[in-house]
Amino acid sequence: MPRPITARIHPEAIRHNLGLVRQMAPDSRVWSVVKANAYGHGIERIYPALAQSDGIALLDLDEAVRVRELGWTKPILLLEGIFEPADLELADSHRLTVSVHCEEQLDLLAAAKLQQPLDIMLKMNSGMNRLGFRPYAYQKAWERARSLAAVRSVGLMSHFANADDGAIDWQLDQFDAVTQDMPGEQSLSNSAGVLWHPRAHRDWVRPGTILYGASPTGVAHHIAGFGLRAAMTLTSRIIGIQTIAPQETIGYGRTFQADQPLRIGVVACGYADGYPRHAPTGTPVAVGGVRTRLVGRVSMDMLTVDLTPCPSAGVGTPVELWGDQVKVDEVAEPSGTIGYELMCALARRVPVEVAASADTADEAIAQSAESVAG
Repeated sequence: MPRPITARIHPEAIRHNLGLVRQMAPDSRVWSVVKANAYGHGIERIYPALAQSDGIALLDLDEAVRVRELGWTKPILLLEGIFEPADLELADSHRLTVSVHCEEQLDLLAAAKLQQPLDIMLKMNSGMNRLGFRPYAYQKAWERARSLAAVRSVGLMSHFANADDGAIDWQLDQFDAVTQDMPGEQSLSNSAGVLWHPRAHRDWVRPGTILYGASPTGVAHHIAGFGLRAAMTLTSRIIGIQTIAPQETIGYGRTFQADQPLRIGVVACGYADGYPRHAPTGTPVAVGGVRTRLVGRVSMDMLTVDLTPCPSAGVGTPVELWGDQVKVDEVAEPSGTIGYELMCALARRVPVEVAASADTADEAIAQSAESVAG
């Protein structure tokens, strides 16, 4: 049989999380962000769950084409815009909305010969200092964009640097001061903005990580009260048992030394599967539905767990690395990273399954019942 590790994707969790976003921002339309192949979940796998989105936002043109080929007819936003004339040809043929953040992109639009003008979102650098026009240059860029034959409409966009810790006013006040007399749909809120800053919801919100059940802060308990569900479950099994005596060590580098007799379970999962190598002793793991801890250093293909809380566990016992019992942020935070890095880093060698929706499951049960009756 194949190695007993599986990632299970739950489109119904994404559908549920999208519904929560709509409740939190009831007056806004929703760009569902599916960049990085839907944060590692797979665009095609989660596509049915996006039906209630008003638009889809992503980075890569090939992903935009994939979404159109799946049948998506509503807006698609290129979050970093276009980089060369050929990109505009694809944006034109697939009717994409284009983020514009620099004069060079305006130059490309000025030189373009399109079948139809494009909608754009003009980005302001209100303090993130990555992409966008500085506030003092924004109105001039806006006026130029509106004058271009290749542009149908100009939306107004920015991005918060630290909406996850509550400090957005310094950026929001700059944005509002510059745009107060500018018509155009506004989009400001990322996942943290959706959760904690209703003042910034505006016309469009852009949830990303919360659609997949992870915390924008990287801290699991920060989203505990919102009812978000995990869209990815990484599971494996115990493939070996060791009983070690006090003072014995476990794994490479001998980083863990037992202070009492311990039963140790060896799990078929390692950093080559996408589990963080720097996860320390104490990182939570669920064995047979019981929470326990990682012990020792994570290897390429295996990790080891303390079986003290689950004495009945043995070879073959299922293990959840992250999902509903152990939130992905609970693994990421002690590892010095964030949950969406772990989801994006899921290795290609890990088999992926898609959980059936409730409707599909009910239909399968009904068909089975009919077969038995027949």
